[in-house]
Amino acid sequence: MLGAIIGDMVGSVYEFHNHQSKEFPLFDVGCFPTDDSIMTIAIAKAILENNGKAEGLEEKTVEWMQKIGRQFPDCGYGGRFWDWMFSNNPKPYGSFGNGSAMRVSACGWAGKTLDEVKALARAVTIVTHNHPEGVKGAEATACAIFLARTGYSKEEIRNFIQENYYTLGFTLDEIRPTYRFNETCQSTVPQAIEAFLESTSFEDAIRNAISVGGDSDTLAAITGSIAEAFYGIPKDLREQAIRQFKISVREYYPEATAENDPDLLAIVETLEQRYGTKTV
Repeated sequence: MLGAIIGDMVGSVYEFHNHQSKEFPLFDVGCFPTDDSIMTIAIAKAILENNGKAEGLEEKTVEWMQKIGRQFPDCGYGGRFWDWMFSNNPKPYGSFGNGSAMRVSACGWAGKTLDEVKALARAVTIVTHNHPEGVKGAEATACAIFLARTGYSKEEIRNFIQENYYTLGFTLDEIRPTYRFNETCQSTVPQAIEAFLESTSFEDAIRNAISVGGDSDTLAAITGSIAEAFYGIPKDLREQAIRQFKISVREYYPEATAENDPDLLAIVETLEQRYGTKTV
């Protein structure tokens, strides 16, 4: 799931200033973890607390999304999600936004089978994004991660996604000139998956995602989560990302307690220890 966090941080400076090229500093000045990272970590914590089981996970998801998320009120929540975050009686609101897909990566690692992965993805999604397209985007992302980490080829992953979720009848070069900011699953998840499928390495996948434009941090978070499972994250890039995470949490979220940055990273580390990761 660190791949999602890396993609989010890299894309954070390009969300509203798209850079439709693969040539850019990977961790540019001002990059930081947005709501994509914060919610990815919150979902991971819920899965850990629920011992990787889908039963009862909805309640844990609400608990930890609010417990962690309320400490970062200015990290980039959308309007309806912000209301949900600070509600004392949070209810799903029919969203099909791409937030369901950007936060789901832990499900792809915790599930032992595709059916388990789907059940986990659905449980952590329907607490907010209970529209069929919201669930579809989360499931597709989590399943792609599972397939990538369990040895499936890119061709097999592409075929699975096309048979079960989205038609990938485009290339990045074809869509780049006209692709624009879009916060829906159906116009973000296919593009993110294609960015992974056309890549040659973890870093190249992130660069592909940024080069498309659009909702850059979320698109790169989704791509990064799949690319990590397939390629692994280079050790030096992993260390650089962790340093950047620590620095930027302190800089951009002074309202959060000083202990938050190690606590958040401890969740990432615990999930990796329990369910695995790839480092090269």
